[in-house]
Amino acid sequence: MIPLTPSVFLHFIFIFAVVNGEQDSIYEILKSHGLPKGLLPKGITRFDFDDTGRFEVHLDQACNAKFESELHYDRNVSGTLSYGQIGALSGISAQELFLWFPVKGIRVDVPSSGLIYFDVGVVSKQFSLSLFETPRDCLAVWDFESSDSIRDGKLLAEAIAESQSAKLRYELDQESFERNEV
Repeated sequence: MIPLTPSVFLHFIFIFAVVNGEQDSIYEILKSHGLPKGLLPKGITRFDFDDTGRFEVHLDQACNAKFESELHYDRNVSGTLSYGQIGALSGISAQELFLWFPVKGIRVDVPSSGLIYFDVGVVSKQFSLSLFETPRDCLAVWDFESSDSIRDGKLLAEAIAESQSAKLRYELDQESFERNEV
């Protein structure tokens, strides 16, 4: 009868933990999937994670965190976890110069390489894995989901690029005009 006592005790602890709803934090789930905890910011109010690897995290408000470049987190971030990567990601955008690019996936190929890759569509941005060791504070911003900030930012960047292009064309035309005058 004594050998059953530890088994019954462990079973009781397991049932107690399930009844109380204790589960790993989303940061521990990231870590157990070979990803750094700092991929998600501080301030997560609730998260869901299922057996297929699908997760969704909820923040109080949309916010930005500074790494080598700035990352924007919508109020809701979701994706599918598998070992060393997040696929079908939505709710995170990375800033490059004046443009915001939606991050579609994140992967760590070889943890010993010290690199992590963010898939932003046609290219992957490479960062040092050490940047994401701990969750960052996230500064509140307007919610991109409920405004046209990303679109407006893209329009602004396009307008600046067009302005610079027009200025260059003007300067080339001026040089050509001056050469023809002489």
